[in-house]
Amino acid sequence: MESNKIRQAFLDFFQSKEHAIVKSAPMVVKNDPTLMFTNAGMNQFKDIFLGNSPRKYARAADTQKCLRVSGKHNDLEEVGHDTYHHTMFEMLGNWSFGDYFKKEAIAWAWELLTDVYGLDKSRMYATVFEGSEEDGVPFDQEAYDYWKQYLPEDHIIRGNKHDNFWEMGETGPCGPCSEIHIDLRDEAEIAAKPGREMVNMGHHLVIEIWNLVFMQFNRKANGELEPLPAKHVDTGMGFERLCMAMQGKKSNYDTDVFQPTIARIAAMAGKKYGEDEKADVAMRVIADHLRAIAFSIADGQLPANAKAGYVIRRILRRAVRYGYTYLGFNEPTLCKLVPGLAEQMGHQFPELRQQQTLIERVIEEEEASFLRTLATGINLLEREIQKVGKGGVIAGKNAFELYDTFGFPIDLTELIAREQGVSIDLEGFEKELQAQKERSRNAAAQDIDDWQELRQAAQCEFVGYDSLTAPVRIARYRRVTSKGKTTYQLVFDQTPFYGNSGGQIGDTGYIDNGEERVDVIATEKENGLIIHVTTKLPENLEAEFTAVVNAEKRQAAANNHTATHLLDQALRQVLGTHVEQKGSMVTPQSLRFDFSHFQKVTSEQLREVEKLVNKAIRSNHPLEENREATMEEANAMGAIALFGEKYGDKVRVVKFGDSVELCGGTHTSATGTIGVFKIVSESAISAGVRRIEAVTSERAEEMLYAVEDQIRTVAELVNNPKVEVAIKKMIESNEALQHEIDQLHKEQVDAMVEKIMAKRDPQAKYFVVARQMPYASNMIKDLAYALRAKVGDIIMVLGNVTNDKPTLTIMLGDDIVAKGVDAGAVVREAAKIMNGGGGGQKFFATAGGKNPDALQAAIDKAVEIIMAKINE
Repeated sequence: MESNKIRQAFLDFFQSKEHAIVKSAPMVVKNDPTLMFTNAGMNQFKDIFLGNSPRKYARAADTQKCLRVSGKHNDLEEVGHDTYHHTMFEMLGNWSFGDYFKKEAIAWAWELLTDVYGLDKSRMYATVFEGSEEDGVPFDQEAYDYWKQYLPEDHIIRGNKHDNFWEMGETGPCGPCSEIHIDLRDEAEIAAKPGREMVNMGHHLVIEIWNLVFMQFNRKANGELEPLPAKHVDTGMGFERLCMAMQGKKSNYDTDVFQPTIARIAAMAGKKYGEDEKADVAMRVIADHLRAIAFSIADGQLPANAKAGYVIRRILRRAVRYGYTYLGFNEPTLCKLVPGLAEQMGHQFPELRQQQTLIERVIEEEEASFLRTLATGINLLEREIQKVGKGGVIAGKNAFELYDTFGFPIDLTELIAREQGVSIDLEGFEKELQAQKERSRNAAAQDIDDWQELRQAAQCEFVGYDSLTAPVRIARYRRVTSKGKTTYQLVFDQTPFYGNSGGQIGDTGYIDNGEERVDVIATEKENGLIIHVTTKLPENLEAEFTAVVNAEKRQAAANNHTATHLLDQALRQVLGTHVEQKGSMVTPQSLRFDFSHFQKVTSEQLREVEKLVNKAIRSNHPLEENREATMEEANAMGAIALFGEKYGDKVRVVKFGDSVELCGGTHTSATGTIGVFKIVSESAISAGVRRIEAVTSERAEEMLYAVEDQIRTVAELVNNPKVEVAIKKMIESNEALQHEIDQLHKEQVDAMVEKIMAKRDPQAKYFVVARQMPYASNMIKDLAYALRAKVGDIIMVLGNVTNDKPTLTIMLGDDIVAKGVDAGAVVREAAKIMNGGGGGQKFFATAGGKNPDALQAAIDKAVEIIMAKINE
């Protein structure tokens, strides 16, 4: 069965079992500080499992795009070398939210695998949790009994806590699980050793394809388990592994999930897959990594130097490096594979087709940049190899610097060094790597207490669209310690505070009960909860408080947020409808707006954008909103949605004049309150993505006042109110003066040449000029070139001192260079005497130093080296 049909069969099956078929959530996670990427199918339902959001449906199924390359699921270095590890993968899953439980989950899994997919029953095994005395959880007899209806008892295996007790993290929902494994080995291997002895033993053909998790506990911070209010089912089946089993293959990479891409890579490299193991690994790496990179960019995450962006850049560079080393790809290649991927997967994931041009351009620029970095890294490595010599060892610290600063992988460093007969201090490298990881862990370390529940509140209702004050009660709280600083997180039954999300920074303000006031220093949004951060706990946690948002900051942020909508609309008008928002940051002070566009925005276009935004502000368009619109209604209104965002069944549509967008942020009541809009800067942040930074209202006024003050100051300095005229005259005058200076400089050089030439000894074998001179370096350089033009056998070694820094200049005539003298090599050696270094061409080189008292000795040393070379 072809892979796209395998996927569709799964969705159709669970739709027939009354499951809502849900779209894949973005692979890049927002509003969850514990995750950068979706790494499991349940991530998008986390709020429901935690009880922070009401369930929208009792049953659901989907195929979820996932990424596992960081945290505890870090298999990056395995990818491509084996048959089953991947960075991006699809997780087919079905869920029950307090509806069905073990009986139905097991029955439907068996029905799908055997009746629909037709997999061999005799090759399948199930595991069940053996129990844990430590946690007080007994053997999962219930799951065992259900499995006995479908499998012989010797195909049901008791699994330990590591394999058969699933946990979301150190805390949170968890429970026993039942894995389904399949034995894909040849009959002879099965006869020699039965599959039950190979389950969970790491064999690449005896693999887990489906995990049925029965969530029934909550793990607290102190390690204790408490029963959840409702029991849930969370299953996850690896799509790539399922395709391998269904298509009778021995490797995920041999399925039609990857083979079309691998075939294109092989054709580009002029190789055949299956003939060279190193080339095969490279093809698998590229085929795998391409999916992770493309889907991440489609979801709005661009390669960068920090956090999620760094992970994507690292994956991309790993793919480029394998192509460079083993396939001879020394120019951008991954970008050329995107159209094929979009064609193959674009039906199930339309974002690939919609974002194809952007994906191609971003990858192309990143590839070109890293290929240049690779060349730089190779040059640096070759210097290290020359330094230690054949049979030597490159220090682990130096190898780590190549890895950390230049992204140069340690295995590539090893490969190149080994070819030159040099080894790497791997122990030292590993020590440096672990030290860096420890620094990162310490920087991110947090001590978070369990939530202390004071009252039942399913979720914190946001009432801040309509009011900046509200009566509130604390529903739950917890203590958080990070970097030695302790704060408290409070959740109210309702709140007027906007939580940091959608690019808009959270509100600040305070809560007050008449006897005590507690400042709210930040408001975050996490897993469906609006969390209020304070530096202390209220003394009376049971009191009713009045929550008050800082009105001035809220209005400033609202002005800036509305301005981003007007800016988005204006950019589409001026640049074209291809413009799409790629990110934003809204604070009370300023706004930042990232958008797709493939060339620099001209000054004239920026001026036109500003005019359109300010025109919309003067039009004083009122806020029109629909907080309960369906996606169909929003689409009918022409509302703009953002790629990489997960929208619910109901969405909020915000309209100002012609600007219509889906948005959950806070906005001003009418555009006129923004006052004025002024662009501060426009720049590129990556291939195909530009950034505009701007200010509004008082900040824009302050910027205009600063410009006025600057012009007034210049007018006073030039003593002329017509600044442009005065500056033009100054430039013309400076040009005339510079011409006179250049002429005097030339005349002075000519005079020095005549003076030096007059002292030449016609009987001397070579014309040697070696001395210190009280001139600037540019004068000495011009003098050296002028003399060289007249004398073929000249040896010039000149020194000068500027600001207590000595400089050594060497100029050699063609006759001297022909004798094998290299000015660059000479100057490097001589400069050591004055604690310096330098280089240059064979006939001309310079060096700087730190010790001016040693300048004459350096001059003498240079002459000595040159004469020794000539007389060899």
